[in-house]
Amino acid sequence: MKTISRSLVFAGLLGVAGFAQAAGNCTVAIKGDDAMKFDISQATVSASCPTITVELTHTGKMPAAAMGHNVVIAAAKDMDAVARDGIKAGVAGNYINKADPRVVAATTLIGGGQKTTVAFPGKKLTAGGDYAFFCSFPGHSMLMKGKLIVTK
Repeated sequence: MKTISRSLVFAGLLGVAGFAQAAGNCTVAIKGDDAMKFDISQATVSASCPTITVELTHTGKMPAAAMGHNVVIAAAKDMDAVARDGIKAGVAGNYINKADPRVVAATTLIGGGQKTTVAFPGKKLTAGGDYAFFCSFPGHSMLMKGKLIVTK
């Protein structure tokens, strides 16, 4: 009887540990600066998260009109086209076409000292898919980009 109880407790703890690990993959924190750099080049999220949150902090001092940053998530193959098409939206539109079906999620454009977040359902991503995160401010996606790894 004690062996069965211990086994159940152990199995329960493993389940909780697995849930905690998955829960830890539901938020991505990214910092961008005035040197057109993100502080990370890859992030991992779980497609099983009810909600995935991307938090962007602009650690620089320049205003959004001069050195604004956002974070856009799209399939890696669509990154260049999404960034190019976003230019038409201008700074007022956060350099992103909100109606673009290739955009999984996008934060607003922020300047130095500001923070922004975007939340979206994990089911918008496919585990094992090839995704990128990038800044769509004109010219920034060449340097400010990374790989988004999606697990189950």
